[in-house]
Amino acid sequence: MANINIKNDAGLMSLAVRLVIGWTYFSAFWRRTILVDKLDPETAGYIGEKFNHFLPNALGIKPIIQFLVENPDILWINMVLFTIIEGIVGLFIIFGLFTRIMSVGVFSLAMGILLGSGWIGTTCLDEWQIGVLGIATGFVLFLTGSGSYSLDNYMMKNNFAFTAKKWFAWVGSGTLPIKESIFPKFVLGGSIFILGMTLMTNQVFHGGLWGPLHNKSVKPELDITEGRIDNSTLSFDVFRTEGVDVYGSWVINIELLDDQGDAVVQYDQDDLASLPEESISNYYVSEIKSGKHSLIVPLGAIATLNLYDDALTGLSIGTYMLKITDISGAFWEHEIEIK
Repeated sequence: MANINIKNDAGLMSLAVRLVIGWTYFSAFWRRTILVDKLDPETAGYIGEKFNHFLPNALGIKPIIQFLVENPDILWINMVLFTIIEGIVGLFIIFGLFTRIMSVGVFSLAMGILLGSGWIGTTCLDEWQIGVLGIATGFVLFLTGSGSYSLDNYMMKNNFAFTAKKWFAWVGSGTLPIKESIFPKFVLGGSIFILGMTLMTNQVFHGGLWGPLHNKSVKPELDITEGRIDNSTLSFDVFRTEGVDVYGSWVINIELLDDQGDAVVQYDQDDLASLPEESISNYYVSEIKSGKHSLIVPLGAIATLNLYDDALTGLSIGTYMLKITDISGAFWEHEIEIK
C-alpha cells in the first residue's frame, strides 16, 4: 500500500462513495434504534409493517416476504437481525474496516431492497434508485477496497500479521489477487450484470425501457376474491396491491348490488368506521382496520371481511355484484353467484 502512487489509489478516490454509502446503511440502524423505536411491533412505524408493504409486487423473493409477514415472531427476529447487519455494514464501510467483505454486504442488502421494494416510489422511483445504486457502489467498493483514510490501510501500514495473508486482500483492502489478464473481464462481467439488473428491473417495475410507463405507487388497487354469501353473512377477501405505501386506502362504501343495480345491503363510511374487530380477520402484520371516518386498507394488507345483515337472508338465486369504493372515487367490483 505504501508503494502505491497516491494519485492512482482507487481506494482513496472512492472515499466520498464509501462515506456516503456507509452512512446510508448505518443511518437505517440509527433511525430505528436511537432516533425512533421502529423495532417495537406495538408502535406506529414498526419496520415489519414497512416490510409487509413490499409484498404485493416483490420480484423473486415474494414467498420469503409472505412467510415472514405470516409469522410475526419470526419477522421480528429477522427485522432485528437485518437492522443490526445494516448498522455493522454501514459503520465498517465508513471506517474502511474489512471493506471488501462489507461491500458484499452492501451489494446484498441493496439487492434485497431492489427486488423487494424497487416498485415503490410515488414520484422518483425512490426504492428502485436506492437499490440499483447500492448494488453498483457495493461492486465499486469491492474493486477498490479502502485507501489512505481507512482502518484497513492503518493495519497494513502497521504490519498487522493477518494483513499479509492472501485472504485479507479478499475481505479487506489492497490489491485484489486476480490475474491482470482476468481482472478487466471480471470488472466488465460484473458491470454488465449490474447494468442488466438495472434495465430488467426498470422495465419490470416501471416500464422504463418500452411500452407505457407505469407506477404502482400512485393509485390504490384492491383485489377482491373469495366472495360468498352464507345465510346473513357476506364474506370476501380484500388485498391491497398498489398505491402509496405511507398511508392506506380509505374505503368509504361497500355495497352488494342485484342484477338491476339496486343495493341489497350497503355499508357507508360511518358503518365501516365502526366495524367490530371480529368482522375483520387479518392475515399479515399490516392490518386492515376501522379508522375514524372509514375502513383503512394499508399497502400489502389482506383480510377476510365478514359483514352481517338480515337483508342477506333468503336472497334469490342469481348473480350479485360486490362493489367497494375508495374515498378517491375509485371502485372495485367482484361477482358473487348464489345458486
